[in-house]
Amino acid sequence: MPPSLEEITQDLLKAARAAGAEAADTQAVRGTSVSIDVRGGALEHAERAEEVDVVLRVLVGRRQASVSASDTRPEILQTLAERAVMMARAAPEDPYAGLAEPAQLATRWDIAALELCDPAPEPAPADLQEDAARAEAAALAVPGVTQVQSASAGYTRRALHQAASNGFSAGFVRTERGCSCVAICGSGTGMERDYDSDTRIFQSDLRSPAAIGTSAGERTVARSGARKPPTGACPVLFDERIASSLIGHLLMATNGAAIARGSSWLLGKEGAEVLPRGMSLIEDPHRPRAIASRPFDAEGLPTRRRPLVEDGVLTGWTLDLATARKLGLASTGNARRGGGNPSPGNWNVALSQGVASRADLLREMGTGLWVTGMIGSTINPDTGDYSRGASGFWVEGGEVQYPVNECTIAGSLPEMLRRMTPANDARAHLSRVVPSLLVEGLTLAGA
Repeated sequence: MPPSLEEITQDLLKAARAAGAEAADTQAVRGTSVSIDVRGGALEHAERAEEVDVVLRVLVGRRQASVSASDTRPEILQTLAERAVMMARAAPEDPYAGLAEPAQLATRWDIAALELCDPAPEPAPADLQEDAARAEAAALAVPGVTQVQSASAGYTRRALHQAASNGFSAGFVRTERGCSCVAICGSGTGMERDYDSDTRIFQSDLRSPAAIGTSAGERTVARSGARKPPTGACPVLFDERIASSLIGHLLMATNGAAIARGSSWLLGKEGAEVLPRGMSLIEDPHRPRAIASRPFDAEGLPTRRRPLVEDGVLTGWTLDLATARKLGLASTGNARRGGGNPSPGNWNVALSQGVASRADLLREMGTGLWVTGMIGSTINPDTGDYSRGASGFWVEGGEVQYPVNECTIAGSLPEMLRRMTPANDARAHLSRVVPSLLVEGLTLAGA
């Protein structure tokens, strides 16, 4: 029987101390994933992966180094620890490096209340293939759809355990079940495509594959005959599917790493108005059945619900221990970790919704662009200058006139965020709950 993740992390800590580390923290993840792709009603690709990944950070004084591996044999763990200590001794001193103090660590949490793991058994490959096939068939049944580029279904189960020499040791398990479909209409230069997808922690919450396929097909056909819109200044309605990208840019600007580097257009704006009055952006890592929920961060600190923006006013930054120390502040419990040192990142966030529907905002917009897809991204991190390729629908008199593509929208992100009007159509289960957003006065480059 293979060792548990807790045993692996404790073995790594012991190996690190034996190699000369003064302090260390580690994370081990054991994951299982299954993905199925269908084309033409037949199985096109099937993949199953089972792996264990470990990452170890060691500290020698104020010098630190991180190493990772996917082999957990005892001799490999020992070599990993020795190599990490050698690297740390050769690294430059970092006055902000260090583990949490024991008094800072999370001590109480209710994993069950977060509902991160579906107790239902892992779906059989045949069940996933059936989901993908049903999505594909539903898309092909939509008049005007000429082919389905991809129809996929998948399942993931990840168990995580983290431990540190300061005494922290805890873990949890997360599951995900998903289905997606990409449909195509037209041919040659007149070809258009669109998609729909859904991912949930609990299989029972997943939308039906048929609904996903039908939606993908209908969205695709609606784009048939797309052309460039006129060039000029106009209001833009960001569809709920892509409106979260605007909030994503705001989150990047509030990240403590960017603030500490001095490369954020929000630098010096703490306490300033960054959204319209009445709008708030709330982070809640304890929302049940949400993809980004978790009881503690990658440094063992408790996570908590907090306002990032309250009544339009920026409240502060997203911090891990190191960035907090650089800025003379306290960590917000937002350390994330991949294969290296912890760094700050956000959990679930939700933007205040409005009272108007998307249709109401289209009528309010009058003439402008309803954006349903975006490509590329040019955001100046220092000034917030914004430019992105877009596609969607041209609107006149509050009514959709024709689909558009190959256009660019540009503006100043700080000004855009302060001029937003939210709809009431956000999907509550997403990790970023953001409704459609109407923004006035953007520059559109089209025909």
